Amino acid sequence: MNGNFNGKTVIITGASAGVGAATAKAFARLGANLVLVARGQKGLDTIAKELEKCTSVLTVAMDINDANANEELLLKAFQKFGSIDVLINNAGFHQRGDVELNQADKLAQMVDVNLRAPIQLSTLVLPYMRKAQGGAIVNVGSLAGRTPLQGAATYAATKAGLRAFTYSLSDELEGSNINVGIVSPGPIDTGFIMSEIDLVEDIVFSQPMSSAQQVADAIISCALGEAVEISLPKASGWLTTISYLFPTLRRVLRPALYRKGRKAKEKYKNINS
Repeated sequence: MNGNFNGKTVIITGASAGVGAATAKAFARLGANLVLVARGQKGLDTIAKELEKCTSVLTVAMDINDANANEELLLKAFQKFGSIDVLINNAGFHQRGDVELNQADKLAQMVDVNLRAPIQLSTLVLPYMRKAQGGAIVNVGSLAGRTPLQGAATYAATKAGLRAFTYSLSDELEGSNINVGIVSPGPIDTGFIMSEIDLVEDIVFSQPMSSAQQVADAIISCALGEAVEISLPKASGWLTTISYLFPTLRRVLRPALYRKGRKAKEKYKNINS
C-alpha cells in the first residue's frame, strides 16, 4: 500500500497499553480509523477517549484465542468502516522461566496467543484486503525469535514461528499489494518487561532498551512495505544472526552477555525503584 493511511482501517491487538497503544497513536496521527482490541474494556476505553479527539475508534474487548470472536471482530470492523486495510498482530503472552519449572498449560497458552492467533487472524483478514485491493499485515516478534534463548524456550519458539510465517506469507503474497512484515525488538521499556523485571533473564538486558514509540515507528515502516523485517536495535539483529549461525560462539559469548545484562538490569531497577 502507499504511504497514505488517511481513512484506512487499522486493527491492532494488544492495543490498550505499551507498544499497542503507541502504535494506535501513531496511526491516529496518520489519519487512520482504528479498531483497538484487548482483553480488558477499561484499558481500551482510556486509550479510545484520548484518540477519539482526532480519529474514529472502535474498541473490542475479547480473547484472540477465541476463533469465533476473531471472525466477529473482522465483521464488526468491516461493518463499521467499510474496509480492513491493516492488521497489527501485537498481542503477546510470556510465561517466564525454564521449561522444566513451568506449567504445561501456560506454555501452551503462549503458543496460542503468540502464534496460533496471529496466523488465524492473518488468514481471516486476507479476503478483506483482497477486496480493498491492498493492505498490510505486521507481526510483532522479538529478538528471541531470531536465536535460541534459555529461560524463554517456548516464547522464543513462538516468535521464531511467527517470523517464519511472516517471511513465508510475504513470499506467497508477492505482487498482491499486501505488505507483510515483522518487527523484532529486544527489551522494550513497557510493563511487559519492566513490571516483572526480576523474572526476566539477565541476558535480555545485554541489548539496548527500545521505546514503545521506536517499535511503533518500525511497525509503520513495515506496513508501508519498506522492509519485511526490522530488528531493534539494528546491531542486535546482526548479533542474533551471528549467534544463530554459530552456536558454539553463542555459548562462548553467553557468560559475558549475562554479566553485561545483569549490570544493566540492576541499573534499570534502581532507576525505577
